[in-house]
Amino acid sequence: MLRRKPTRIELKIDDCEEFESIKKELEARKRQREEAESGTADITDIMAGGGASATTSSTSRAELINERIGFKPHPKPNTLPGLFNSLQF
Repeated sequence: MLRRKPTRIELKIDDCEEFESIKKELEARKRQREEAESGTADITDIMAGGGASATTSSTSRAELINERIGFKPHPKPNTLPGLFNSLQF
């Protein structure tokens, strides 16, 4: 097994400032989402008996995670001609 030299990680002031700005943005989004959920939770409790706000928050959470990691889901074709249209003979 090859050994390599230890990696040195340096913390710069720019990195700290960037971290603080991103942290503030995330906290602001979280507050907005909580305010929106509390407002919609009252309406859904009256109309449907609750539970609807949980499904919308899980969907938006998944979308936020996909956006953060750069995942863009593409639908898969279900038909055979759709599978073979990209092939060239």
